[in-house]
Amino acid sequence: MTAPLDVLPAASPYDHGMELDSHMTPMDRIFAMRDRMLARPGFQRWVARFPLSRGFARRKEKALFGIIAGFVYTQVLTAGLRLGLYDLLKQGPLPLETIAVRIGLAPDEARRLIKASVALELLSERSGGRYGLGDLGSAVAATPAFASIIEHNAIFYRDLSDPVRLLKGDYRHTQLSSFWSYAHSDAPEALSPETVAAYTAFMAESQVLIADDILDAYSMAGHRHLLDVGGGDGTFIAAAGRRAPHLQLTLFDLPAVAERAKAKLGDPDLSPRVRIAGGSFLDDPLPMGADVATLIRVLLDHDDRTVLRILARVREALPPGGTLLIAETLAGTPASDAYFGFYLMAMGRGASRSEDELAALLKKSGFSNINRVQTFRATLTGLIAATRDAGG
Repeated sequence: MTAPLDVLPAASPYDHGMELDSHMTPMDRIFAMRDRMLARPGFQRWVARFPLSRGFARRKEKALFGIIAGFVYTQVLTAGLRLGLYDLLKQGPLPLETIAVRIGLAPDEARRLIKASVALELLSERSGGRYGLGDLGSAVAATPAFASIIEHNAIFYRDLSDPVRLLKGDYRHTQLSSFWSYAHSDAPEALSPETVAAYTAFMAESQVLIADDILDAYSMAGHRHLLDVGGGDGTFIAAAGRRAPHLQLTLFDLPAVAERAKAKLGDPDLSPRVRIAGGSFLDDPLPMGADVATLIRVLLDHDDRTVLRILARVREALPPGGTLLIAETLAGTPASDAYFGFYLMAMGRGASRSEDELAALLKKSGFSNINRVQTFRATLTGLIAATRDAGG
């Protein structure tokens, strides 16, 4: 089977208005010809029919439709979460009729939701007309942090109703910029406890996964004192303190957030080892005495100039040879470049960075021995370790 003439590329890539300048490499020219060929409807039809390319075409078609229908897929997930479907089936598979009654839907609507959930691997069909959790539904049911993120997306989706408006810079009054109250505040250190309550709670809920990933990948056994900068309500240092009973713990965050941390860290096993300090990591000196500092999902909220200010503060607080751990989603994945790229745009500031970009900022700030630490869930948690230089 050969391709019909109308789907093959013309002899020259210069026709049909295609311009190739003198700076293009041979590979650029090959890609230009490929792009022109793929843009032909006739070629697309031929690829879908040709036996050797049919499987490839179907995989790409499925991937494209996944992007097109992604919003609907997420709403199926959200509906199941809000109706308690995953928690219900965590106890074991049930018949459709029982599920419908338990989640409060009419049988036809319950069937529609269940069929959609099976198709998305959130549920799976079992014997006797019953339905149980699928691979993905099991992950949602087992991980409360996922439920928090899924519900939080409702705010994000409202901002994405007009993505072009966001891309043109109209994000000053988005839902996310209001939610993250410090993002556009002229005096974030003066925010009230009520103002910071919602985002602090969300950070705590979603940080459980990240805390485990960090502590599984990097042992605190070799350190004596941890400083968590921008530590929220203390979810991470509480986890670190439980893993390393010898570790002294200091949390630094905005005063209103630090007040919330005091309630979280009142555990008698932790409180003797904990110091909580309030202030701005942009304007105030950080507490001294720690030999390891953490910045967990802090730097991606800020531009490079602000990141350099934060790193300078951390360097001042660490002794020569002290360790800095940076944990955040690293650029180069769909989660970072697509999801967080648009999320930070809607929030109104910040950027996800690659390992090399963070390394360059760390070197400029007086850190060396910069290494990527492998984490179990690298999509959610990229981890970089660096050492504070001995000089100045």
